[in-house]
Amino acid sequence: MENLINTLSEKSQNKKPLMVAISGIDGSGKGYIGSQINSSLREIGINSYLIGIDGWLELPEKRFSETNPAEHFYKNGFRFDEMFSTLVAPLQQTGFVDIIANHADVGNSNSYTQYHYQIENGEIVILEGIFLFQDKFDFDYRIWIDCSFETAFQRALNRNQEGISEAELRHDYETIYFPAQLLHFAQDKPKQMADFIIVNDDKLEEY
Repeated sequence: MENLINTLSEKSQNKKPLMVAISGIDGSGKGYIGSQINSSLREIGINSYLIGIDGWLELPEKRFSETNPAEHFYKNGFRFDEMFSTLVAPLQQTGFVDIIANHADVGNSNSYTQYHYQIENGEIVILEGIFLFQDKFDFDYRIWIDCSFETAFQRALNRNQEGISEAELRHDYETIYFPAQLLHFAQDKPKQMADFIIVNDDKLEEY
């Protein structure tokens, strides 16, 4: 981690804001590790911001489908165009943004809540979430969190943001989320796009 923080600090001297993406499969620990990185950068005096992208999910009626559920979620799960045009692009250009955005809930709410993004003089901006490593998305530095599906599911079960039964959660992960990740692996090869890889799974060497 120390080497990573030093690398990001050095890169931010030549590029402000430095746009960093943290990605991995659902349950890999992106948010937790992103928070650690963000805190470490702030401790050394860098004006760093962490943005989780789950608020940019589509509403359930748009992100889920009984027809080809994994492919549908991979292609329609997030409002990426809106997120990049209203949030990411302004940050890339100026390091400043002050907007009220519609945020979706990771559960099954069919309505948005309002979220206020207020970022000023960002030196490093970190976005964390799934599906971020694609050729069409431009970042200055990419960090991949490596984790097995088995461990990721156990973490998802422990947090259970959706508030559903274990059987329902397992069904969703086995029919939607993990197959969607496999499509992402095949089409985008995200791990190969990473500048830095963090292994966040004691069992990973078994896979």
